[in-house]
Amino acid sequence: MASPNALTFKVTRQNPELIRPAKPTPHEFKPLSDIDDQEGLRFQLPLIQFFRKNPAMDRKDPVKLIRDALAKALVFYYPFAGRLREMAGRKLVVECTGEGALFIEADADVRLEQFGDTLQPPFPCMEELLYDVPGSSDMMNCPLLLIQITRLKCGGLILALRANHTISDGFGLSRFGSAMAELARGAEIPSVLPVWQRHLLSACDPPHVSYMHHEYENIPDTRETLIPLDNMVQRSFFFGPGEISALRRHLPLHLRRCTTFELLAACIWRCRTIAISPDPNEEVRIICFVNGRRLFNPPLPAGYYGNVVASPLAISTAESLCKQPLHFALELVMEAKSKVTEDYIKSVANLMVIKGRPHFAADVRTYIVSDVTHLGSDSLDYGWGTPVFGGPAKGGVGVIPGLLSFNIPFTNKKGEKGKLVPICLPENAMEVFAKELETMVKRDDEIDLGDARKSSIFIGHTRL
Repeated sequence: MASPNALTFKVTRQNPELIRPAKPTPHEFKPLSDIDDQEGLRFQLPLIQFFRKNPAMDRKDPVKLIRDALAKALVFYYPFAGRLREMAGRKLVVECTGEGALFIEADADVRLEQFGDTLQPPFPCMEELLYDVPGSSDMMNCPLLLIQITRLKCGGLILALRANHTISDGFGLSRFGSAMAELARGAEIPSVLPVWQRHLLSACDPPHVSYMHHEYENIPDTRETLIPLDNMVQRSFFFGPGEISALRRHLPLHLRRCTTFELLAACIWRCRTIAISPDPNEEVRIICFVNGRRLFNPPLPAGYYGNVVASPLAISTAESLCKQPLHFALELVMEAKSKVTEDYIKSVANLMVIKGRPHFAADVRTYIVSDVTHLGSDSLDYGWGTPVFGGPAKGGVGVIPGLLSFNIPFTNKKGEKGKLVPICLPENAMEVFAKELETMVKRDDEIDLGDARKSSIFIGHTRL
């Protein structure tokens, strides 16, 4: 069998259609929060789910079932059927027009098992599984949601989704997906009703910034040492119990209780910096997207589906990060994350208004990471059972491509549960990164494999 990244197949698509809410919905203007409409979230977020054949669903057409579920879900989540408008001060508002979400019906002449033993980004023929309808991907005046359902020859299916990130973060999109899944399985209403209430994360009047937000300060490349973001490739790396245990052995005892997310963020930041080889005195950064829902008191409504994220920043010189042990990077990551509170997030909202909704600091010196392991996209059931894979369709998405990666829940072919991390780097830097990472996660029961592409953590790669 050919490797999954070399797999090619034909996808036959029907014409895209707009799916309107199944019932009339209000025509109104709904402002986004001042967290939602920052420049760094003005991009399309692609997600994908692969489902096996379910014999119990043989008489059901997945396209009709999910199309109908989408129309019903849009009654409750009717802003997704609207269009984004930009007002004075770059303020974003959803005009709830009821025009609908884009929907594509497709068939592929491929079987699920042809994708290989494990499904992970980068996926072959991704542009065919989530077709970019011409004129649909702009932020303004375009559909806020695109869903493509692709039937497979084996009776399985692929659900790919692209959403405007300003409307929802990963948690909010998971709430929407859960509503669709419940409606597809016969529910009359979602178990958790959506809540808009974006004023809860909007700036006060007058706005006041109460924290230092270095993540929104851009520092020029005065040394002119940055490598260009071209000739990029993407590879995915798996971290199971053995790899995580090996990394923890690099740490002093008092730090070994850090979270897996913190540990992986520190490790990858350090390996990535070694790989891109900046000037030793150059400043390098890591930004960790933090879900702030648990920080609010009183809690945000359970159905709130807007962005509740902060992006705290850790900074080091390249020399210090690369030469110091792993715990140096880890302590910087942990310190940055510890700054995030309810007041910190509200301070970001105020800064957005004062500073004109800037992008967080981002260039090749910046590694950006988001943890999506607890969102539940890998457990949504539309009637075909839970997906074989469910999560972001690729790494490197964002206003500035190539910088953002995710921690994705994943089970490898050995049955080990862990986290999958897609990484984007220039090709030469990727080879250095893979070898450095292999050295750090080498387990006691492994021998030196020599070639990083043979490592147990290496999954696959593709050009971007």
